[in-house]
Amino acid sequence: MAGREDAMISHDDKVPVAQATARHLQEMIRSGELKHGEKMPSQRVLSERLRVSRPTLREALLTLETLGLVRTLPARGTFVVDPEDDERLPAPWRYDGAFSIGDVFQSRLLIETELCRLAAGHLGAADLDALEHANATFERAWSQGDLVAHVEADLRLHETIARACPNRMLWRLYQSVQSLLTESQRQPIPNTARDRMAQSIAEHRQIIAALRAGDGAGSAAAMGAHIRNTASSAGIVLA
Repeated sequence: MAGREDAMISHDDKVPVAQATARHLQEMIRSGELKHGEKMPSQRVLSERLRVSRPTLREALLTLETLGLVRTLPARGTFVVDPEDDERLPAPWRYDGAFSIGDVFQSRLLIETELCRLAAGHLGAADLDALEHANATFERAWSQGDLVAHVEADLRLHETIARACPNRMLWRLYQSVQSLLTESQRQPIPNTARDRMAQSIAEHRQIIAALRAGDGAGSAAAMGAHIRNTASSAGIVLA
């Protein structure tokens, strides 16, 4: 199956095939090959065209649906979302029935602020440069409308901080719930206003500055403010 999936999708060993497929589908939308408001080909047809497995395609489509680029309607199929449609529905939360998005943001507030506090003083020059690069990519991708790359950069930034935490058990805890954390980073995107994104970029800079100074308390406070503000974009108010 791996050879089949490599045949169509531009593949990087460091990038999961579902993620590469999401990128490819986004480019098909941006180029107009898949037109706004129109129904997409069936999953069978798309998987054959892209030469990826159906599970891989479904995962990629779920990513694009969370980002507000496509919408799957029961018994009707998957449609490319028209950004000019005034009746666009909120992005779905795919983990309903297990954990609410409020649960996840509350958990992020607890886990990521402590990871950030402990990581201060443990990031080397290369790590700090990686954070700056991720935030620059985060900003550039947003301005270019590349939502997949935008979220990938956000994930790299948060994961780089978590990985630097000297408490290995806390790092493993972060890894064990990373799929949930990742979805909470994607989910607010369709409802994020331009001024809120500018604020988010500035919040990243504040986190990085505090980490560069080795300020654990300041890093945690900056991360906590960032998570609370991101949650608010998803309609969640954290105490």
